[in-house]
Amino acid sequence: MQLLRRLLDELPEDLRQQVFTHASWTDKRAESYARLAFLGDSVLGLAVTTYLYPRLEAERYGAGRLTKIRAQAVSGPSCRKVAERLGVPERLRDAAPAGVGQSAATLVETERVLASVIEAVIGAVYLHFGYDRTAEAVVEAFMPEIERALEHPVDFKSALQEHLARRGQTVVYEVTAELGPPHDRTFEVVALVDGEPIGRGSGRSKKHAEQDAAHAALEALESEAGPAAEPQDEAEG
Repeated sequence: MQLLRRLLDELPEDLRQQVFTHASWTDKRAESYARLAFLGDSVLGLAVTTYLYPRLEAERYGAGRLTKIRAQAVSGPSCRKVAERLGVPERLRDAAPAGVGQSAATLVETERVLASVIEAVIGAVYLHFGYDRTAEAVVEAFMPEIERALEHPVDFKSALQEHLARRGQTVVYEVTAELGPPHDRTFEVVALVDGEPIGRGSGRSKKHAEQDAAHAALEALESEAGPAAEPQDEAEG
């Protein structure tokens, strides 16, 4: 975490100010952290992928498993934890303009906002210092989350059910196809909520296919919610 904190503190004042400017705090959207978060999201994913790829043996860690590990390591909850360790809530409160006290207090407790700000930090650091220094700092900052993803992989089915339970919904999985001979069969599964498909997946077993469908559903629900940085974007579609 020391590397990322140091690079953040060394950013030019105008860029650092933009990192901690929510869209509702400025009349010019370009002055908020939204675009930086968009950039930082890509840099974060690449940095973690580049770290994982040469360290995990190909026979045990195929593309699907690597994708799940990376998704967990850079998920919203993971980003929130990194943001809290970096002191993002305190920095956001300090950056809030006069007259938005309650708004700021609410925002700094929101996972979506904290995740977006940590991505904005990464985006800004990348713009100013380049990829190599940024990637090193990102991997150090996210190392606890990376190790947790390796040691305790998330059960996507359970995660999806918990997400839906908060909305009073449940998910049902249906096998839509069984492809190939019995000794080399692939199952295709759809995850349904209220009869509507929200995710599709495939796997060598029904269990793996359901996990894949649940993962796709979680990603779809996250995209449906819109960018974490910009609640306004949800209305824009």
